[in-house]
Amino acid sequence: MEVFRGRVHFFPFSTQSTYFSIRARASFKVQQENDPFFQAAIERASLRFRESQSPDPLLIDPYVACLLPCNSLEDMDQQLHPYCLATKFIDDKLLETMQSTDGLKQVVLLTDGLDTRPYRLNWPKSTLVFDICPDKVFRGALQKLQAYPYGTTVDDIDAGAKIPRGCMSFHVPSESFDVENTLCSKGFSGTRPSIWAFQGLPVVNLESFKDILSTVSNLAMKGCLFLGELPVWLAEMDVGDQSAIKKWLDDLFMSYGFRVKMIEYDEVARNLRQDSAKRVSEVSTSILFVAEHLRFSDDQMETWRTEFQRIEEEGDEEGFEEL
Repeated sequence: MEVFRGRVHFFPFSTQSTYFSIRARASFKVQQENDPFFQAAIERASLRFRESQSPDPLLIDPYVACLLPCNSLEDMDQQLHPYCLATKFIDDKLLETMQSTDGLKQVVLLTDGLDTRPYRLNWPKSTLVFDICPDKVFRGALQKLQAYPYGTTVDDIDAGAKIPRGCMSFHVPSESFDVENTLCSKGFSGTRPSIWAFQGLPVVNLESFKDILSTVSNLAMKGCLFLGELPVWLAEMDVGDQSAIKKWLDDLFMSYGFRVKMIEYDEVARNLRQDSAKRVSEVSTSILFVAEHLRFSDDQMETWRTEFQRIEEEGDEEGFEEL
């Protein structure tokens, strides 16, 4: 029996691979400057850069500077932004879970295209990193992150970013018509453990995040973790009403087979370092979460259906022989 996965796409537009002329490149740059999702990605990258340059950084991103325009490197605010707390929490949770879980070699990152985790984190050997993000942003960042074989132009910084030896990284365009099948065609398997992290991938409304939840629920094995931070405006509630937000989060995730825990940013700050809480610059407008998947993946269900059918057929043959 062949199972066709649901066709899920996160955005109502698609991108095509194109060789840009100089005029097209300039036009694309203007489009990026007017794109609020791209500007939000630049802001997040700027926050990682500023934290990396602080006297006692909570995290260090050695590659982020090459992704930023020069004017964004001037403001060196030393306050700790909640986004950096979330980034550090997600980094640590990813690596701790991978090191403590037998057979966990698949990581799926849902990002804004400027995420440097595939390069800056020390992944265990044989890890497969799948980065689901906007295609144009990813390709622009990749040109700056990877070493050019014959040198770089004046405007490009050769960061020489490389994924750790023995690991592999795969890009999955978030605009893909069928994200699930695209991910599986890159080598993802729903019969092997995985861990998923959501931070930065643009969502236009609650329905688009539900599409993401559906995709993770279909592909992730029972017991896999899904963690990250999502914008609080999705809940359409006051950021200060924590009890209402928690109930909304519980109901939303449970409807897709996840048991979720909301993580307090203050708690993360206290657990990381005593001085972290004092440096936090503002109240977060995002929800930090860790969720455990309680359902079997589509691939697990199909494997068991096939095995059950085989056992039934063998039983029928044995009964026929007895007759």
